[in-house]
Amino acid sequence: MKSGEVIADDVKHVDKLNDTVKKIKEEIGKVIIGQDEIIDQLLISLLSRGHCLLVGVPGLAKTLLIKTLAEVMDLKFSRIQFTPDLMPSDITGTELIEEDPLSKKRNFRFIPGPIFANVILADEINRTPPKTQSALLEAMQEHKVTTAGVTYTLTEPFFVLATQNPIEQEGTYPLPEAQLDRFMFNLWLDYPSFSEEVKIVQSTTSEYSPKLSKIINAEEIIGFQDLVRKVPVAGNVIEYAVKAVNRTRPVDSTSPQFVKQWISWGAGPRASQYLILAAKTRAVTQGRFSPNIDDVKAAMIPVLRHRIITNFSAEADGVNSVEVIKKLLQEL
Repeated sequence: MKSGEVIADDVKHVDKLNDTVKKIKEEIGKVIIGQDEIIDQLLISLLSRGHCLLVGVPGLAKTLLIKTLAEVMDLKFSRIQFTPDLMPSDITGTELIEEDPLSKKRNFRFIPGPIFANVILADEINRTPPKTQSALLEAMQEHKVTTAGVTYTLTEPFFVLATQNPIEQEGTYPLPEAQLDRFMFNLWLDYPSFSEEVKIVQSTTSEYSPKLSKIINAEEIIGFQDLVRKVPVAGNVIEYAVKAVNRTRPVDSTSPQFVKQWISWGAGPRASQYLILAAKTRAVTQGRFSPNIDDVKAAMIPVLRHRIITNFSAEADGVNSVEVIKKLLQEL
């Protein structure tokens, strides 16, 4: 009886999550026109306890999208503009010497940096040197910050969205592959369609100012993140995800000839984990109680895009990682 009550409770939570996601998307739609797929993937990443790397040209409302998402979820939002002179302490925080006016004793006091928020927008992360990038990436991995030998735990939920501009590469510090692997999804924002751009211009050049409702709070998000971890996955779905990742590796005996020809390095085990987490989250946000192979397929491009390293042969043939993934999907 007790196990039946737990199952009934979980079913109720799945229904509630499905309803909540619909409401969140409706609220975001008051401000952001289009970008439906990107919004879906951002929500999947957040509920999976992952982080996202967004790539897109300036003016596609990346900052507005993230700020709106944080507002609708009643989360603390922080934007960090990455520049070449940004220091790690500018992100994590710094210690100041304070003098007690009565005892005249001097003590150190920690001033938290902008990383102490729920939703972090790391704007143009490739514009800052590796030392500063590492300060952010360490926090992403550990959900902790250590300064002067003292460790501070970051507030949950903790969600990092880093942006990169694909056009200007001069004076940038591209993220190494090992650091790119910390991001669950690599999302590319496309230009809006003609009709969407007309609506964008109409709404942003008028006095219209939408009022957003707060749909969910931090405690409820953490509850939904825990729910995602409890979602059961069939063995054949896990095997499909692992097989897909294994076949991106040119050293694997089962990988197709085009992988051996075009790929230098394939994806690691973290990709398999993220494929399953994304599949589980996609299923429950759509009101289903277990993911299927189509859920894994839907996550393959954003999960694998930045984890597959193409070689000179691929460059010569005009092939990128996304085309390799699409070809792989046809072979599986």
